[in-house]
Amino acid sequence: MEKARERKRLREHGVRIGGLPPGPVNAITDVPGVRTAHVTLIRDEPGHAVRTGVTAILPHGGNPFREKVPAAAYVVNGFGKTAGLVQIEELGTLEAPILLTNTFGVGAALEGGLRAMMEQDEGVGGEAGSINIVAAECNDRYLNDMRGLHVRPEHAERAVRLARGSAEGVPPEEGAVGAGTGMVCFGYKGGIGSSSRLVRTEQGSGTVGALVLSNFGRRADLTLLGRPVGRWLEEQAAAARKDASRPLAGMEQGGEGAGEGGSGSFPLSQPQPQPERSEDGSIIIVLATDLPLDARQLKRLAKRAAFGLARTGSAADHGSGDIVVAFSTAERVAHEPDELAPARRSLREDGPTLADAFRAAAEATEEAIWNSLCAGIGMTGQEGRRVEALPIERIVRWLEG
Repeated sequence: MEKARERKRLREHGVRIGGLPPGPVNAITDVPGVRTAHVTLIRDEPGHAVRTGVTAILPHGGNPFREKVPAAAYVVNGFGKTAGLVQIEELGTLEAPILLTNTFGVGAALEGGLRAMMEQDEGVGGEAGSINIVAAECNDRYLNDMRGLHVRPEHAERAVRLARGSAEGVPPEEGAVGAGTGMVCFGYKGGIGSSSRLVRTEQGSGTVGALVLSNFGRRADLTLLGRPVGRWLEEQAAAARKDASRPLAGMEQGGEGAGEGGSGSFPLSQPQPQPERSEDGSIIIVLATDLPLDARQLKRLAKRAAFGLARTGSAADHGSGDIVVAFSTAERVAHEPDELAPARRSLREDGPTLADAFRAAAEATEEAIWNSLCAGIGMTGQEGRRVEALPIERIVRWLEG
């Protein structure tokens, strides 16, 4: 497998999405209190390539069970196996970590998240009642031996502990890490990506951050700034294959023109054809904000993530599980409130701040997806299948030309 190397994020290539400014680290952790961590599983066994993991997102560094936060969920397309959304829909709060993993790892993630919360709070499962762990998934079977059930409860438990112990404001690792290890996006290496936007308020500014687990899309549909990047890439690949098939065409593999960063117009070592993945294309989008939004407003915010998703070229295919979870850190909801709960602040519906927050959700989601692609590195996995990194430098040159 290709060794990890420094990969620039989209903005470092000079590409700007939208008109709102990003936060200091341009990630979900720009929202005060939000913490993330990954546990990555990469190993090779006879007949089994393990390319998977777990990603944990915490709304704050305290006890989310005792200090819940307003939350909402939105299903763009429901071909997914996410756990924990029913209670969020009913009660409008998040009370536990959000865990991301592969499709067959949801059960293990639930148990690991539960164990981490029982360790933190002895009342969980006892006098304080049950808890709603949220676990969301994408199908990584193209690169990962998903049938091997390699994600175990201890991996999710460790991810929660790492997130809990991380410093505030540290940006999440991106690309093939944690839950994103074996994910494929638009036929290239996808995985974890994040971005954020600042929104002006009467008191100063607020933040909307996004973290995505990208595992969706047809290569031909990939779009950047409205330009048909995917179609151009496929045309270039077809031309390169045609040239390589001619007699005396020169080097067919390797050489100075091969691979990302080579001097040729397109890599001669072409990516394998995009796999037919009828049931396993998906994306999980987590939105966080410190703006005072109630559960109903967070549902509205979550819906706007779909616009950012669409701008990258997604049409939410039949077999795609496209799920959004949104939460606000502006207010805490006590586990045992008084009979008359105090009124909580929320933004006015027709004001400029909420309108900008909607725009921020779309922009941050779109850029987070691109950051997941920009961070990707070529990977070989189950049954020798290989997925290449997105040739982002070549794309940028084309956009500039």
